[in-house]
Amino acid sequence: MRPIRLLVPGNIHHSSGGNIYNARLVAGLQERGAQVEVIAVEGTWPDAGAKDRRRLGTLLGAWGPGQGVTIVDGLVAVGAPDELEFAAKAGRETWILVHMPVEESSGAAALDREARALRAATGVICTSTSSASLLLERGLPRAEVVLPGVNPAPQAYGSTPPHVAVVAALLPNKDQLLTVEALSQIQDLAWTASLVGSDQADPDYAQQVRAAITANGLSKRVQLTGELSGEALEAEWARTDLTLLVSRVEAFGMAVTESLAHGIPVLVRSGTGAVEALGMAGLATDDGEPRLPGAVLSLPAGGQESPGRLADALRGWLVDERTRESWRTGALDARTGLPGWSKTAQDVLALLAGRDDPGERRQR
Repeated sequence: MRPIRLLVPGNIHHSSGGNIYNARLVAGLQERGAQVEVIAVEGTWPDAGAKDRRRLGTLLGAWGPGQGVTIVDGLVAVGAPDELEFAAKAGRETWILVHMPVEESSGAAALDREARALRAATGVICTSTSSASLLLERGLPRAEVVLPGVNPAPQAYGSTPPHVAVVAALLPNKDQLLTVEALSQIQDLAWTASLVGSDQADPDYAQQVRAAITANGLSKRVQLTGELSGEALEAEWARTDLTLLVSRVEAFGMAVTESLAHGIPVLVRSGTGAVEALGMAGLATDDGEPRLPGAVLSLPAGGQESPGRLADALRGWLVDERTRESWRTGALDARTGLPGWSKTAQDVLALLAGRDDPGERRQR
């Protein structure tokens, strides 16, 4: 088995889906006997300077000796198409791991850099079907899909009154302001809530969230915990009855499957990759119709009606015992159908070994 080098962005310090995927993939590869070296590449990726890009080129073997296979996190790769092209000309085997494609709003130049980098790679691995589909629509000839796994977790016992959690860094895309606005409309009901995630990823936005909580008189009901890990994070999961992931853009949403692993239902925004995560367990009713362990809600980005729609969904869950029981039962059933990280590592190794079919997750 050839040694594997994983190059990750050194400028992402908060807990993110990409960081978690990378770390758990490495652990899974090592459990399967792979020799893996992880290197944090310094630079303001994807907009790193020339010195940082040249350092990346050296790591890729673009102008010197190289050995084994290199996997580059997409956030790094899309910022260095020249170096990827040089590495390809030098005959290096380089795969790009795409957690989130470049957003259309980034402009033509950024999209062109992404296209060049991806086409120069030996192969492209996407961590969600939505990401692969978007890249194929943009003209990429081929993209492989290797979905995240999930670790087994203890069943949550919930709280009285019901507790709602949002597990995501405080960022505009995660739209915690929408959640706060929705919660402000159901203050006549009994509940508590936590926003669990880094407040350092975007300090200005985090301050806006704090201000909205105060302005709406929610300081005693909505807690900002900061980033949690280990026992503190497990304690938060244990007391949660429902989680929300209403990101405006989401490639997959690993917080969804982690919630389901604890038997906690999830409410997600339609049109995002979080829908794929919510349906990952493949639950079905007796008549074969899909049964989600939670709900998918249409929440137009920037729409004035969105807080009201989310508030109505939360109100319905809080006051309707049948809804709460149905979602809870679905989440508990989903716990047994979630794939582990061992499967993720197995699929990646199959791709690197050149096997034709690592599983049904492949997209062509």
